Amino acid sequence: MSIPPPPGSPYGPPSANRPQAYGPYGPAGRPYGTPVSVNALAVAALVLGVLCFLPAAGLVLGLIALRQIRRSGQSGRGLAIAGSVLSSAGIVLWAVVLTTGAASEVWEGFEDGARRGNEVLSLDKGDCFDAPGGLEGDTYDVDRVPCGGRHDGEVFAVVTLPGGAFPGDARIARIADEKCYALQDQYAMDTWAVPADVDVYYLLPSRESWRFGDRAITCLFGNTETGIKLTGSLRGDPTTLDTDQVVFLSTANALDTALYEEPEDTPDDDLTAHRAWAAQVNDVLGEQIEALRGHTWPDGARGPVAGLVEDLEDAREEWRKASTAGDADTYYTHYDKAYGFVDGRATVTARKALGLATTPPVPGEDESRDSEAEV
Repeated sequence: MSIPPPPGSPYGPPSANRPQAYGPYGPAGRPYGTPVSVNALAVAALVLGVLCFLPAAGLVLGLIALRQIRRSGQSGRGLAIAGSVLSSAGIVLWAVVLTTGAASEVWEGFEDGARRGNEVLSLDKGDCFDAPGGLEGDTYDVDRVPCGGRHDGEVFAVVTLPGGAFPGDARIARIADEKCYALQDQYAMDTWAVPADVDVYYLLPSRESWRFGDRAITCLFGNTETGIKLTGSLRGDPTTLDTDQVVFLSTANALDTALYEEPEDTPDDDLTAHRAWAAQVNDVLGEQIEALRGHTWPDGARGPVAGLVEDLEDAREEWRKASTAGDADTYYTHYDKAYGFVDGRATVTARKALGLATTPPVPGEDESRDSEAEV
């Protein structure tokens, strides 16, 4: 006969075959409702398995986690199993890669990409190159070639940017536009010798290449039209010109720079700005005349240069009068007369005597170059 347990007793009727009573505790000795912790090794095994990183370690951790879970009653058995399976697959994958040589192919591809990237970054002043895709759009790869033959581009300057955070594509492009156009005449001093179809372009660091230390703006001559290539080097500086040519071109380029600073507004809209600019041109002409007079020219060039100096003196007088003009009409009168002496017959004769180019650039070429986009 069984004796029922007292009311509220957690124990059932006494019986030799009655299951063990746990009272308010579960099999692992913890109260019911207590959160069960997740085994840390099971989580680690799953992470290594998913990432296929150190798969052997992931497999070992998974097996250890299963053993600990059986003893402690922790959760995470599914994580441990999944990590072990994925790690096993990773071991097989790595074995295939290493035995077939795929790993070396991947590494060679990486090295090739780095080498090609460095080739662009290592272009120096005076280098000539071909770009397999041309200069239109983005240029990721170049091949150096001799400057004596046909080529896509010739580097005339390299501007190194300071370190720090990436300044942005627009900021770098503005710097390139300012620096490259200012440096072109130092490399190709005889601007008359630069072909009409040659423009200024630049290679710029990207956000990605900046992370690997690329800080170079590469200024170059070239043309983006298909089939148009440079032939021979455009370099004309003290390394390739004689002293007489350098002196002459230095004075000529100083005047060209001053003339390029002409105000955008017309004399009718801003006569004050134009008179100030005319005074500046007058001063530059004075310096140019003194430099030409002070140099000892070879016999064949002495007369032609003297004739050019006379023209420059007449031009200077017209610029002086323009700088004091009382109205726009008077300014225009002296302005036109002054420009009549620029790049005239005396300039061509002096250039011929010095062995320089004798065909003046077509008006408007410089303006068209300023609109070119970067590479």
